[in-house]
Amino acid sequence: MIPARQDRRFLVALAVMGGWYLLLIAAMLVADVLSTPWNRMLQILQDPAIRYALRLSLATATTSTLIALTVAIPLGYLLARERFMGRPILQAIVEIPLVLPPTVVGLSLLVLFESPWGRIVQTIIPVTYAVPGIIVAQVTVITAFAVHSLQTTFRQLDPRTEHVARTLGCTRWQAVTRIVLPEAKSGILAASLLAWTRALGEFGPILVLCGVTRFRTEVLATSVYLEWSTGQLDAALAVALLLAIVATSVLLTLRFTRPHQT
Repeated sequence: MIPARQDRRFLVALAVMGGWYLLLIAAMLVADVLSTPWNRMLQILQDPAIRYALRLSLATATTSTLIALTVAIPLGYLLARERFMGRPILQAIVEIPLVLPPTVVGLSLLVLFESPWGRIVQTIIPVTYAVPGIIVAQVTVITAFAVHSLQTTFRQLDPRTEHVARTLGCTRWQAVTRIVLPEAKSGILAASLLAWTRALGEFGPILVLCGVTRFRTEVLATSVYLEWSTGQLDAALAVALLLAIVATSVLLTLRFTRPHQT
């Protein structure tokens, strides 16, 4: 009885210590729902500028996620399975976008592409204040999230199946592509969804690198800022709630389909 009672007290203490944060997040979402002008929601979302921002957001987030995966899968595997000189430095470099303020990431990208080397790149593909810059900003941030997620996935896989495949004559490349990646498909899907959702809501780097130009570089996240800064609070709330719904839906989908890994 005493251990059970102590366990209950311990769990209650944990709930009290962490509960205020859960209440804060829940209160934020409830405030958004109650403050959103539902009677004008459809009208706001049918605004040509908002619809353009929605299409651009979906297109750039999807493109950025595909690009990020081509980097995150090999890096995640390398960092999860191999031990080599300089690995901590490589790990730190990958994680820099996770700890830098978003505006610093955007400013750093702006300085890079306004440098002499960056201007050479821009003679081929315009980056600053252009749509490709949105993708560059998104990829810079979401790749770090995807690598972190995929490292966890690859570490959870039993390396013995890969070793067995190699002893049976497979090359390292064949073992990874035919054994490891199929086993990691659910983790790759989870990383993809998380990266896509993060890209959809990316704001700071895009604002600094690309600005907010209607019908050009405006995405949903910057729409919230633009509408709010011009006094259109109803429109800002409508777009913010749309982003919150998408993000929450993705998280709930991952939790209910892969509770043991996410």
